[in-house]
Amino acid sequence: MAHGVTVVCDDLARTVNPQPRTGPVRLAVLGDSTAVGLGDPLPGGGWRGVGPLVARALGVEPAGYLNCSFTGARMRCVRTEQLPAAVAHRPDAALVIVGMNDTLRSDFDPAGIAADLDHVLTTLRTAGAVPVPVRYHDHGRVFRLPGSLHRALRGRIEQLNAAIDGVVARHGVPCVDLGQVPGAYELTAWSVDRLHPSELGHRLLAREFADLLRAEGFGVPAPVSLACSGGAQVGAAGHVGWLVVKGIPWLWRRGRDLVPHAASIMLRSATRRAAGWAGWTGAGRPAADASPVRPGAEQHGVAAQAELPAAASL
Repeated sequence: MAHGVTVVCDDLARTVNPQPRTGPVRLAVLGDSTAVGLGDPLPGGGWRGVGPLVARALGVEPAGYLNCSFTGARMRCVRTEQLPAAVAHRPDAALVIVGMNDTLRSDFDPAGIAADLDHVLTTLRTAGAVPVPVRYHDHGRVFRLPGSLHRALRGRIEQLNAAIDGVVARHGVPCVDLGQVPGAYELTAWSVDRLHPSELGHRLLAREFADLLRAEGFGVPAPVSLACSGGAQVGAAGHVGWLVVKGIPWLWRRGRDLVPHAASIMLRSATRRAAGWAGWTGAGRPAADASPVRPGAEQHGVAAQAELPAAASL
């Protein structure tokens, strides 16, 4: 596309391939525990993660950096609790990393998520910032969830991404596609809990953000390196301790929200199979004829039911 061409979106105009930006850059980070930096611990305590890595790549001074995120945040939290502080910071760019927590809750609402994200992007763009949200990968592949839970989570992530895609398309803003990040499904990209990126995972994510912001005219004087350095080296004992104290309780709380949804998927599937069975046997065929055609049907039903306790054990 030619330099300086403008794409008109539903609400605001965005310049494609804008002139390079000059002067100090201000950066805000909004979102959940990934935005906080969980998975990339610092030697002195606390977390580093994607935000400081992007700030360093863009040459952001300490006074120009603000991280509004907190663990457990959902899209509505970003809108109501984090956005005001981010706008007051007057950022030139804003990373918006949120949505996965919404998929794990019983009140999951794609339409509400889309409305909240639309408000967040509109507000940030009106304030003069370039917001960069994310769309999500199939995290069940990373965590290796049992079948019914994996299908439940994947279905919700697909709905989440559809909501995000629609808002991103209306605004014409850049968006990181986590499922397309090279190495996203490698275990080395994930911390021991497989819920948060490792240091390498945060670096991969930061590189994607920096590349998209470079395309928006931001200078990247210190490109993100994938060589891990500066983070704390956590041993096996530390990993196990974190899982026992933090990871497993978190999984249990979130799993209890998602398991009923997984159970409903299993029930709907069983209902469809039963309806199909009734229609087949009611079409003038004796039920005895059906037995050889559907070998293992009863065993399959038992196996499907057995997945639920395994998921609940999370």
